[in-house]
Amino acid sequence: MVAVLAVGVVLAACSDGLAQPQADGKGGGIGGAQLTPPSEQPRPTDVELATSDPRAGAGVVGAGDQDAVYNYGPTVMRDGGKLRMWWCSQYGSAQPPGDDILYAQSPSLDGPFTGPSGGGPAAVFSGAPGGFDGMHTCDPSVIRVGSTYYMYYTGAAGDHALGNSIGLATSTDGLTWTRAAGGKPIIVPSHDVHRANVYGAGQPSAVYLDGWFYVLFTDTTAKAAGWNGAGQFLLRAKNAAFSKGVETLGEQGFVPKPGTTSPRTRSLVDGFSTDLMWVGSLDAFVIAHETDTGTTLTFWTRDFSAQPYRPVVVPGAWKEGPGLVRRPDGHAPLSSGDVCDRVPFDVVRATIVGGAGAPTDLRHFGLDVRGSRACDGDARVRTAFEGVAMPSPQRTIDLVADGKLVRVDRRSVAAVLAGEVLNQRLKVVDRFPQAARLSAGARMVRAPGRGMGVVLDGRLFAVPDAGAAALNDSAVEEISDQAWDGFPAGFSLAG
Repeated sequence: MVAVLAVGVVLAACSDGLAQPQADGKGGGIGGAQLTPPSEQPRPTDVELATSDPRAGAGVVGAGDQDAVYNYGPTVMRDGGKLRMWWCSQYGSAQPPGDDILYAQSPSLDGPFTGPSGGGPAAVFSGAPGGFDGMHTCDPSVIRVGSTYYMYYTGAAGDHALGNSIGLATSTDGLTWTRAAGGKPIIVPSHDVHRANVYGAGQPSAVYLDGWFYVLFTDTTAKAAGWNGAGQFLLRAKNAAFSKGVETLGEQGFVPKPGTTSPRTRSLVDGFSTDLMWVGSLDAFVIAHETDTGTTLTFWTRDFSAQPYRPVVVPGAWKEGPGLVRRPDGHAPLSSGDVCDRVPFDVVRATIVGGAGAPTDLRHFGLDVRGSRACDGDARVRTAFEGVAMPSPQRTIDLVADGKLVRVDRRSVAAVLAGEVLNQRLKVVDRFPQAARLSAGARMVRAPGRGMGVVLDGRLFAVPDAGAAALNDSAVEEISDQAWDGFPAGFSLAG
């Protein structure tokens, strides 16, 4: 499968993984009036951010075994005290022949990333003969919501299929995957316009925010794609498989659509193979995409109506698209230094090792952005630390949710509910009131049309899945939707 696609080349799957053209160095995007809640002062746009602490790893941090042809398209997750990485390669030993998704992990971004048992990276996902992804699976983007891992990926039936499509697989450990949606694609090419570049839809990047699954992706057949098929399009939905409640981002913002195949009329970046991340400390989304001098970070407000900050460049060599280092939910990790001022941006991207024609390997680059002002006022603090858990004064864990603290007895339960668990408490969260306590064995319920919830002090708080119940030693009680609606509503603990 391809990382990207030059004009006049008819590809659905790559032979060398190096087909991506150089970008033109422009940040791309559509400006507009910023929409802000009436209770907040309008924020300035186009703010220049200071940068510091540029970094680049000393060498290769990840690569396949000796028979791997190339390595690119990484997705990198800070999860449970370790860094986990999935990327695209080919193993001659994997079946069927074609692009495989490899997995490795490391305690450090500077690697080396090794397989689950300490050896070479493992091929954890390959083609399904007879399916839309029968030969190639590539370009993974992995997030975790609750105890479930979701992997969005590009699939192709053969080397010259008529356009790639995007599939979804789920896992409980990030290693053993089950295809969702009956093994069918969840996002297909729009075919708004015919172009010489018939790559189709692929290279997804997923984020989970406020109960929405966001997917940013390439579609060379979209109306708003460039002359060479470059363009990045955004969909969101309340369910991971995008089977209902879909909204597409157009010129007027997010618009409800009956499915994922509506015309794609607005591109956020003129490029291929990007990565999306929510940055709570900046109250903004960021899109990482490659330009002439490195990885450009382009910022957007939550509703994608304006660009609040000027682009920032993570310099250095590259050959394929970047993978931002993210929390399990696709959010930016907090700084290990000054959480009120700094935001770390680290990427892993493919570079050439050994000269022309050599395989690509994965290397680490990064820098810090300064001046986030994440602790300036209650609204900013709430946005910056939403979904973060940390020790409480009572030897339990406090989870920040909906601008309040939920005290959780078990750290393992907090880890399922939180996007990030800190080892030390931040004084800035002391301004939040405590709303509830989630004790071991607390009552949990499930309704067919509502999902999972935990009953705390008579109120019902949504949780992502049954993973928290098992870890909390809570039996799950099946109730009706009507019974669910009869509870006084709490807020969501699901992010």
